[in-house]
Amino acid sequence: MGNSEIRRLDREIEKTRKKLEAVRRGEWWPLTARERLAMSRALASGAHSAHRDRSTSGAENRMDSVGSSVEMRLAAELTALHGERQRLITEQARAKAARKSSGWF
Repeated sequence: MGNSEIRRLDREIEKTRKKLEAVRRGEWWPLTARERLAMSRALASGAHSAHRDRSTSGAENRMDSVGSSVEMRLAAELTALHGERQRLITEQARAKAARKSSGWF
């Protein structure tokens, strides 16, 4: 189990970190289908408002809100992955200490 699971988690952590950076740059590829749909609707609403010579602030606020929720989701995923990695490392260290104390070198 040990090292291979930790390496797998390291890859997942790196992928999630890259997604978070991309969202912060305003890229849409890390968004889920539902989040993309919400962004597209807000964008279309803003275009419609601009075409009618109205304020686009409502649409901009909705897009900012969706972007913030995506950032929170990815940050929570990252935190959970780091926690799981730490749990595996602790578990591995305990097993190693138990083997050492019982005379299994």
